[in-house]
Amino acid sequence: MTSPDPVAAVPPSPPTVQCATEAPGAFPVQVRVRSHSFRSDVGAGSGSLDSAPGPHDYFDAALAACKALTATWYARKHQMPLERVETRVERNDAEERRGKYVLRVHLAFQGPLSPDQRSRLYAAVAACPVHKLMTTTDVVIETAPLAGEGT
Repeated sequence: MTSPDPVAAVPPSPPTVQCATEAPGAFPVQVRVRSHSFRSDVGAGSGSLDSAPGPHDYFDAALAACKALTATWYARKHQMPLERVETRVERNDAEERRGKYVLRVHLAFQGPLSPDQRSRLYAAVAACPVHKLMTTTDVVIETAPLAGEGT
């Protein structure tokens, strides 16, 4: 009889993002994801210095990055001669408070691709994981105090 594997019994840690303000009473924050660090801020119109991209910028950038990475992954998987991907996301947030946030994505695929390959790449990026997350997933956000808060 074999004993259970103790490593298999430990559930993996969930993906975590950590964020903290850089200075007391100031807007800019340091964000950590795995071994990566970056900053975020709000614009001058909100009382800060616009010293880094804001949360909406990162939201939009997640879509741009996912489209480019999905195209690269798909091209590699299907041995397509994709050399470079460019994405540009334009935001129209004029009606955000009424529940409408419009992101227009422009894509360019560079390399000696056939019309069929380009068509297949467009179809693949239309179903990138972040696109689906933003448009078809019921995102549930639970807010709770950090362990040790106020101590």
